[in-house]
Amino acid sequence: MLTQLQIHHLRNLSQVALRELGQVNIFYGPNGSGKTSILESVHMLGMSRSFRAGTPRTLVTHGEQRCTVYGVTEFATAGQRASVAVQRELSGELQIKLAGEKLRSVAELVAHLPLQVLNAASFDLLTGSPAARRQFLNWGVFHVEQRFFSEWQRFQRCVKQRNKLLRRGKLEYSELSVWTRELAASGEQIHRYRQAYFEVLAPRFRAIMAELSPGLNGLELRYRKGWDKSLAYGDALASSEVADSEQGYTHVGPQRADLRVTVSGYSAAETLSRGQQKLVVCGLKLAQGQIMAESQPRGCVYLVDDLPSELDVQHCRQVCEALTALQAQVFITCVDAKDLEGMWPEGVNPMMFHVEHGRVVERSATDPTQEQPPSGCT
Repeated sequence: MLTQLQIHHLRNLSQVALRELGQVNIFYGPNGSGKTSILESVHMLGMSRSFRAGTPRTLVTHGEQRCTVYGVTEFATAGQRASVAVQRELSGELQIKLAGEKLRSVAELVAHLPLQVLNAASFDLLTGSPAARRQFLNWGVFHVEQRFFSEWQRFQRCVKQRNKLLRRGKLEYSELSVWTRELAASGEQIHRYRQAYFEVLAPRFRAIMAELSPGLNGLELRYRKGWDKSLAYGDALASSEVADSEQGYTHVGPQRADLRVTVSGYSAAETLSRGQQKLVVCGLKLAQGQIMAESQPRGCVYLVDDLPSELDVQHCRQVCEALTALQAQVFITCVDAKDLEGMWPEGVNPMMFHVEHGRVVERSATDPTQEQPPSGCT
């Protein structure tokens, strides 16, 4: 897990050093204090970027040229420790170091510190565009199937090249057919990887939701591969060739796949309350984290922003218990320390941090008003 975290000039966090992180880390304080920015910092260590939209100019503290996040991870089962550092310049330039060595790709960083994010944007899994759900699906497949990433890169090259040819005034069909065959083979492979992952994800999701919301009947997770399910991908491409040529892009394929949650056949986004939607999103993220934990020794780190919002005490406690059962490291925020009081199973002693005006101070878990002696937190 992540045992140390240092943040320099990220939003309103000028200088923060947390040198004693635990399995569960609760950050509480008023809105705008910097709680979510701490979660952003951990996200940068795992993804090289923030989970918020925006440019480096909005991420870097006003008046500074760059922001830097540094962390130390410990891999308990192997007794390994490694430092990881990510620096973003105002210009957009990115530097990543793992154990002191520069990384050539973000994919290496992603594999080192797998993450799950639960925040307001997570509702896009139900209410957003298919792109958000494809990203969720691909994220899970990436962490359980090592061959997926290179195949996805291959597919992206093929579809880009095919679309380029389709946009030409005069088509060279011999050249187009070469890329179409390559695209068909790659697309079928991506579908197989996704289908295999989905067949594991769906029952896990149903089992978790049976615990979180047993009264929610008829809940189903459905996968659509992006073309007519009765056709091979090559046949689907042949069927859409005229439309592709007329409009200049490939209409069918894995880039059109979707993952939908339904309740008795109806869209969950249209039938569930906001609180029920949040439970469903939690169920999806917990199911994915469970699969990741079983398929790789590192498991994953959960970044949970304002869990008590839209959830009652009982359901909030159930989510916290599920996170504990995963043995995942958790970084979680709330406004009042009492919002997450008594939510964790017996034996779990969360680290408590009070955040205000960009300053982070460790507090006692038994008495959140009691500031602890200096322990490297500023």
